[in-house]
Amino acid sequence: MTRDVRGPSSARDSDQHREQAASVSGADPSQAGPDSSHRARTRSFTRRGGRMKDRHASAYEALAPRYVVDVPRGEGGATTVDPAYRLDLPALFGRTAPLVVEVGSGSGDALREGAAARPDWDFLALEVWRPGIAQTLARMGDEPLPNVRFVEADAAQALGTLLAPGSAAQIWTYFPDPWPKHKHHKRRLVAVPFVDVVHRVLVDGGVWRLATDWAHYGRHIRTVLDADDRFELVSTDRASLRPMTRFETKGLRAGREITDLAYRPR
Repeated sequence: MTRDVRGPSSARDSDQHREQAASVSGADPSQAGPDSSHRARTRSFTRRGGRMKDRHASAYEALAPRYVVDVPRGEGGATTVDPAYRLDLPALFGRTAPLVVEVGSGSGDALREGAAARPDWDFLALEVWRPGIAQTLARMGDEPLPNVRFVEADAAQALGTLLAPGSAAQIWTYFPDPWPKHKHHKRRLVAVPFVDVVHRVLVDGGVWRLATDWAHYGRHIRTVLDADDRFELVSTDRASLRPMTRFETKGLRAGREITDLAYRPR
């Protein structure tokens, strides 16, 4: 839900979804070998510092062993996942249930809202910003959510190999960094390489839900996905499980328009 993460816009707000855990790579992540998984990666995030409030650090120390998946790292560093590694979802969650993947959960507003409202679904958050994971865990301390897990990773590098094809019922990409300067457009998450990954991971009849508060980025998303005959636009309404956050409220007060989109594989 990335700023020092330069961000869906550029500095991170405490409840901001903009800190996205995905980068856009020029290569097909599913075809990448161990040596190519990190080469020439163009990140759509800038990792922020790891400082946390004491209560968030305490929550991370206490709850990460339960909620944060310890994945083997690729050669590209701390936000990569070994492309040979694949999650065993039934073992991870202790059941078989529809899976929602949130790319960039930030401080966890949508994640917690969705998991609480749908205990019959499982939720996997891919987030590069450990303080955001810690903040979410601190909020979960009093309200445990057994259907939530985290992977601290760059989703565009990891998602195509971390999950088997047809694993996710929904993928949520809320407020990715819009990278508004033209020279930075190559860093935008929603681009053909990541669209390929999403199409591979979604089940037949699944849904990719997106939201942005930058009108230009909303048009960019429409341009990319409307041109892809593998997807069809099914809704421009706000997702029922997407909460209003303080950050979004600030954007609305500043006159920014929120674009909500939902696409389904044909």
